[in-house]
Formats: sequence, structure tokens, C-alpha cells
Amino acid sequence: MSVKIHGEKAVMAELEKRLGRWKTQQLSDKALKQGAQVFIKELKSQFQSFKDTGASIEEMTISDPLWVSGVRTIKIHWRGPKDRYRIIHLNEFGTVQHPSPRGKGAIVRAMRNAESAYRSAIKKAIKEGL
Repeated sequence: MSVKIHGEKAVMAELEKRLGRWKTQQLSDKALKQGAQVFIKELKSQFQSFKDTGASIEEMTISDPLWVSGVRTIKIHWRGPKDRYRIIHLNEFGTVQHPSPRGKGAIVRAMRNAESAYRSAIKKAIKEGL
């Protein structure tokens, strides 16, 4: 599950040419962090509809920017004392015995709902950095 933005390679190449590699990476990291905040806000609102103890919402974590297959990436994952990462995939996809849990498809809905806001946050962060 990822968001595709077309033309970002050309934009990043032009920024790198004008600003330099280090400054461009800092700008990219800032934009990714702001976009991740927008996404996590929407993800938390999707998880509100089926929360029990709220542990899945509390354990949502945003990673630091990292390189994955040559692309700068931020990962959203679940880390905390209640180990909710073990059951997130069961909520998202269901099981054989319980194929339609209340939270089924929450991550996909959050991605779909936050796509335009995510893009706007990325654009805004890049404009502010220039």
C-alpha cells in the first residue's frame, strides 16, 4: 500500500541541481514527515470507529526517514508495550473464522481519504523550504 506521485523524480532532480543533494534530502525528509502526520491523523480517525482499549491508536508510530530500494521513505508501524503490531493485519484483512472484523479495511480507507491532503502537505512543505 503506497501512494504514487507522478513527476516527483523530475522535481527532485531539479531541486537537487539548484539546492544540492544534502539540502534536497532535508527538504524531502521534512515534507515526508509532514505528509506522515496528515496520514496518521486520518488513520487514527479510522481506528476510532472500532476501538476497544485504544491501544492500537496509542501504538501508532512514525519512523524516521530512511532509504528503501533507493527511495526516501517513512514507515507507519505499531510499536508499544501491548504489541498491537501482531494483530493489526488481522483487523485489516480478517481471518478464516472471522472474515469481516469491524476494522476491516481501515488502513486502506485512511490511505484513500488522506491522499489529497497528503499531497497538499508535501507541496506545502516543499514550497516553504524553497
